[in-house]
Amino acid sequence: MTTYSVQVVIMPLKELLDPQGKAVKGGLENLGLKNVTDVRVGKHITLQVEAESAEAAKAIGEEAAKKLLANAVMEYFEVTVL
Repeated sequence: MTTYSVQVVIMPLKELLDPQGKAVKGGLENLGLKNVTDVRVGKHITLQVEAESAEAAKAIGEEAAKKLLANAVMEYFEVTVL
């Protein structure tokens, strides 16, 4: 068994409003950063996973995201093994 670092990035679905992103965009505009056209705020989670292979570690990360970390109704996720 090897320990793998698995990154799970969770973002709101593009079809849904992102009030947190909208607030950040407004704050950036107030600071004079008017060239920012859109902001989406999500979560970045790093897992240390013991697995037989990188593919198995990725599968564990995907299972964790589906079962606990992401809300499939409002969010999508991407899993990467480093």
